[in-house]
Amino acid sequence: MTDNRLSFKEMCAEFEVTPRTLRYYEYIELLHPDREGRSRFYGARERARMKLILRGRKFGFQLEEIRQWLLIYEKEGNDAQNRAFMEMADRQLLELDKQREQINEAIEELSELRESTRALVK
Repeated sequence: MTDNRLSFKEMCAEFEVTPRTLRYYEYIELLHPDREGRSRFYGARERARMKLILRGRKFGFQLEEIRQWLLIYEKEGNDAQNRAFMEMADRQLLELDKQREQINEAIEELSELRESTRALVK
């Protein structure tokens, strides 16, 4: 066993994910740990992929999008993956801008409703 690999439990702890999440990421083929009997071990490649997965989730990308994006690297290399990322980021930035507008509208409406309700309470 290589010293720099993490066990299943260590991987969960390092990335602050539940065992269920980690198993699911394996099930949908986002991660491919080394297996020794029933034990799983995660090397540098899997840890790097996990960082990318979690970063993608933070930015609102769907897991299938992330999986496809990771496959591009394996099949076509870094340049193709970077181009794909730029397209994904452009789409997601537009979506986040829409969400921000909706949130700002909801905040404004709720504030107005709260103020009109406060006037009734006085």
